Amino acid sequence: MPSKLKKNASLRIVLIILGVVSVYSLLVWILVQVEQDSSQSNLTNYSNAIWYSLATLTTVGYGDLFPGTIYGRIIGYILMLTSIFIFGLLIGQLTTLMTTIRENKKHGYSGTNFSNHAVIIGWNEFGWHVVDQLVGVGRKVAIITNKKDDVELIQEKYHHKGVFVLFCDYNNYELIKKSNLENAMIAFINMDDDTEKLVYVLNLKKIFPNTEFVVTLENGDLKNTFLSAGVSNTISTKEISSKLLASYMFEPDVANYSESILSYAKSDSDYDIKQLLIIPNNPYNGKAYQEVFFDLKKRYNSILIGITKRDKYGHKKLIKNPLGDLKINVGDYLIIILNGKAYKLLKKTFGVEEGTLRNKKQ
Repeated sequence: MPSKLKKNASLRIVLIILGVVSVYSLLVWILVQVEQDSSQSNLTNYSNAIWYSLATLTTVGYGDLFPGTIYGRIIGYILMLTSIFIFGLLIGQLTTLMTTIRENKKHGYSGTNFSNHAVIIGWNEFGWHVVDQLVGVGRKVAIITNKKDDVELIQEKYHHKGVFVLFCDYNNYELIKKSNLENAMIAFINMDDDTEKLVYVLNLKKIFPNTEFVVTLENGDLKNTFLSAGVSNTISTKEISSKLLASYMFEPDVANYSESILSYAKSDSDYDIKQLLIIPNNPYNGKAYQEVFFDLKKRYNSILIGITKRDKYGHKKLIKNPLGDLKINVGDYLIIILNGKAYKLLKKTFGVEEGTLRNKKQ
C-alpha cells in the first residue's frame, strides 16, 4: 500500500533522527566528563559542548571551541568523521521521502475531494473521447487506470481541468475509494470485455451499493443481464453507430443534426440537449408541461422535448413530449434543446447545473 510506504519512510527518518540525537547526546556527555578537569579546555560545560558538536556536525568548524585532552580529541575525531555520513544519510532519507510523496500524489494516492463527479474505471482510446465531452461541459472526472504510462499522458492533457487520475489495480477496492466513488454522480466501467464488466460490476456493487453504473456493450443482447446486475444504463456501441450510419445514408441532415446536439455546445450559438433538475424554488415548479413548453420557447428560444419523473419506488420514467396537463414537480428533470447562451440564462433560473445530482431521490 502506498500510504504504508509513506508511513514507513516517515518512521524511518524519525528513528534515524532520534538515533543521531541519542548518539550525539551520549558523545557530548562523555566529552564534558573527560574535558571538565582540563585547564586547557573550554568544553567543560554542556552549553559549549553542544555548540562544539553542532558546529562539527554541520561542518561549519568555527574553531572557537576545541578539546584539550586526548580523549576529547578522539570524540572530536568521531564527530568529524561521522558528520558526512550522518548528513548523507539524512539527506538521502529526506530525498526518498519527498520522492515517495511526489510519486504518491502523481499516482492519486492522496485522493480527491471531488463530489457529484464522474468516475471512469478502465482506460483506452474510447476513454479520451468520453472525458473530452465531460470536461467540455465542465464536469469533474476521476480516471482509474492500471497502466502507469497512462497517468502522465492524462495529466499532461487535462492539466488543471478538473481531472483526477488514480493508478491502481482494479481489484484494489481500498485504493479505488481514493476516487471518492461513494460521492460520484456516475461510474463508467470502461473495460474491453462484456463478461469482465459484468463480474466487475457485481463485485463493485457489494462495496459501493449506492453508486450508479453505466457501461458500453459490444453485445447488445446482454442489456437486461446488466440491468439486473444493478447497472443504471447500458449503451450498445454497435447499435448507436449503426443507427447513425443508417441515418446518414438516408437522412443525412437528420443524422448531422442528431450528432451536433449530442455533443457539448462549444460556443453560445451551438445547440445541445440538457437535462435540468426541478428544485423547490424553480419558477416552473407546479406548472403544466404545455405552459412551460411555450414559456421556454418564448423566453429562451429553447425547446422542451421531455420530462423524467420517478414513481413511488424511485424508478425513473422518461416521458417524451407528453400531452395534457401534466404537472411539473420537484425532483423532475426537464429535457431541453438549447444553445450555449440560453443555457447560461437557464442555469440561473433553475439554480442548478445540468445533469443528475448525487441525491437521486431529490
